[in-house]
Amino acid sequence: MFLNLDNPIIERKTKTVYRDGDKTVKLFVENYSKSDILNEALNQARVEEGTDLSIPKLIEISRIDNRWAIVSEYIEGTPLDKLMSENPEKEDEYLNWFVDIHLYILSKSVSHLNRMKDKYKNRINELKDLTDNARYELLQRLDGMKNHAKLCHGDYNPSNVIIKPDGTASIIDWAHVTIGNASGDVANTYITFIMDGKENLANKYLDLFVQKSGIDKNLILRWIPIVSASRKTKGIPEEQQFLDKWIDVIDYE
Repeated sequence: MFLNLDNPIIERKTKTVYRDGDKTVKLFVENYSKSDILNEALNQARVEEGTDLSIPKLIEISRIDNRWAIVSEYIEGTPLDKLMSENPEKEDEYLNWFVDIHLYILSKSVSHLNRMKDKYKNRINELKDLTDNARYELLQRLDGMKNHAKLCHGDYNPSNVIIKPDGTASIIDWAHVTIGNASGDVANTYITFIMDGKENLANKYLDLFVQKSGIDKNLILRWIPIVSASRKTKGIPEEQQFLDKWIDVIDYE
């Protein structure tokens, strides 16, 4: 299949995303892990086939100039974060929608996906700058979390919710999907808002999710140090000091 790479729409450290007509081409850097590519594509296919969620359809895995690429359906529409910034008077309306979509995702379960607790355990053990005591405390806290099998997007934020011309929503970027505890996924979204400098929106999101779901806020907050440690493995310099503060907090209750 010939792929047109003249129209980049997103650039990241490890990949560039292009639009090619009705397709999206996610082109990874050279030497990117083959197993990670295959795992991402497989997980996307499992969510596509195992739920009624509106997500991009996987088309193929390809090789372009010695680089791996994942080709998916392009979703026409406007990211929810753009709508929120352009229409601040509708922020509460959009946030309600955002939380309802998150709850709907979390109501699903898909077989054979990686488990959230395994993912976080591996990432905590990867961190080189953790003290032995901090690592032990984080792993003990993680081990004590309840084992659920809810579909957790892993990077649920308004930029990954596309509002289509017909007014319906599609959810993109399933690279980090797992099955696990909803509170961990909510904590991850909360931290993402904070890292984007949107603390007020983070707190509004958290309060609204607690109100709509009935989940005890403390159960979500207990995931914050775990999620922060996992996020540190991304190695984003400007985030490290802030995440360290979250990790250092022993108890939120």
